[in-house]
Amino acid sequence: MERVFKRKIYQQLLEWKQTANGSTAILVEGARRVGKSTIVELFARQEYESYILIDFNEADQEILDLWNNLMNLDRIFVKLQQHYNVTLHTRKSVIIFDEVQNCPRARQAIKYLVKDGRYDYIETGSLISIKKNTQKITIPSEENRIAMLPMDYEEFRWALGDTATIPLLKQQFDARMSIGDGVTRKQMRELRLYMLVGGMPQAVNTFLDTNNLSLVDKTKRNIIQLYLDDFQKLDASGNAERLFKNIPAQLSNNESRYQPFTVIGRQTETKMNELLQDLEQSKTVLFSYHCTDPNVGMSLNKDPERYKMFVADAGLFVTLCFWDKEYTENVIYDKLLSDKLEANLGYIYENLIAQMLTAAGNELFYYTFPKDKKHNYEIDFMLSRGKKICPVEVKSSGYKTHASLDAFCEKYSSRISNRYLLYTKDLRKDGDTMLVPVYMAGLL
Repeated sequence: MERVFKRKIYQQLLEWKQTANGSTAILVEGARRVGKSTIVELFARQEYESYILIDFNEADQEILDLWNNLMNLDRIFVKLQQHYNVTLHTRKSVIIFDEVQNCPRARQAIKYLVKDGRYDYIETGSLISIKKNTQKITIPSEENRIAMLPMDYEEFRWALGDTATIPLLKQQFDARMSIGDGVTRKQMRELRLYMLVGGMPQAVNTFLDTNNLSLVDKTKRNIIQLYLDDFQKLDASGNAERLFKNIPAQLSNNESRYQPFTVIGRQTETKMNELLQDLEQSKTVLFSYHCTDPNVGMSLNKDPERYKMFVADAGLFVTLCFWDKEYTENVIYDKLLSDKLEANLGYIYENLIAQMLTAAGNELFYYTFPKDKKHNYEIDFMLSRGKKICPVEVKSSGYKTHASLDAFCEKYSSRISNRYLLYTKDLRKDGDTMLVPVYMAGLL
């Protein structure tokens, strides 16, 4: 059974409709299968008297050719209403350009359609900013953009019928209130379920239908294969695909940066930048950049050649970790769920936290500095809060040691607001460091 899940981006669309009032279109960007088309059509159905959805993956040539000549918009609107058997109403209808990157002329037409003012326009796109899709058109300035991510942890809980947990956790976090070891163990198991299923709507739907994590894994493998096919279309050499598939290995090596040359060999600076830009704009990955000067305004001090790469969805990341097998057996998922797999899961938690922090609106930065001649301290994430920063260290266990945090806060004491250690136990304080269970990562 296909379900339509409640998504937070719906409120963003509503705010756009109310404030723009036809003065701009809105483009919903996101990776494939993240739920863009579903939520946009739901929004159109509930917020307008009528709508037309043009799926440029399937539109016939007559619809594609409409956008080659914009001299007579009346003719275009009549053709659309006849073709889709829908009556459009001035200022009460919306036209959706779904997967608009497949018809660049339609995207360019937004400028004139918005100026005409009769209807609202919503676009959706995957890999939409890639150069080959936009090099021959003028990108409309009358276009707001919002990014759609995989379902965050709260949306995942909503899908499971739980609307109470996250607000309660927020209350406890704000009050710095411990909740007990028993509750923490339960919450950690719930979070690990999210880590394994992930936030791709199809995967969540499969889980709700079957309660079988092996079948969920098959769904995730199909999604990953779509991504790999896309990467092949963008880069026939296969380098983009190899960079993506190597993310788990790079993180598990516990290196302080992703080392692309070990994966694809030496490349020209131009080619490497193109590959990384393609990956970043695909929305399938998250980049965390090393900050050369850990202070507010970290974007001004990021090192574009020193970065970590994460998969944008933790569930897909787990499947990618076992990509060398045709499928991932339930026994592996069962052990991951019960936290009994004999492996260092630190890199899996790090990817999960990267996703949770991004969903909460944070850009990702990290910082390393020398400990001695052979070792470095590392701050896994740094969050900008007002005029201060909040360093975050991640543990995949209940260990409460935080040597990197202590050294960092001593070095940059005047810049620090709160300091956090994310780990698997209950919320508590350890001196100036707040020990926070991983399931509260999105609340920092």
